[in-house]
Amino acid sequence: MRISYLLLLAFIALLSCEQAQNKNKFTNYYNQGKQLYTKHCSNCHQPNGTGLGRVYPPLHQSDYMNTNFESVICLMKNGIDGKLMVNGKEYNQPMPGIPALTDLEIAEIATYIYNTWEHQRGLVDVSEVSRVLRNCP
Repeated sequence: MRISYLLLLAFIALLSCEQAQNKNKFTNYYNQGKQLYTKHCSNCHQPNGTGLGRVYPPLHQSDYMNTNFESVICLMKNGIDGKLMVNGKEYNQPMPGIPALTDLEIAEIATYIYNTWEHQRGLVDVSEVSRVLRNCP
């Protein structure tokens, strides 16, 4: 009985450490993502994510972001030259990709934009971003 109790306590301690590590990882990704977003994305999408009129689409309350996660990841790296429908409005301004961004930097930006402006996705891990980027068209 005593060994089972000790094993249970060890398991709980391990879970607590893992949760703290995940929270720290999320916080680090989010903070770094905010800096990268400000540097690379906010000029067009604006610091508050509202976009730039009919030229650049919003990220705040964006139906496109909500339903096209993998496309958003690919757009960061590869850009787009064509039409996008966001919240029922057509946007047709080319968006240059940023091929110099690493998978980690894209994961950090994604963690920031997918957890800001009413989005609540949680951590976007670099392994998920790497998988998505391998399959971009």
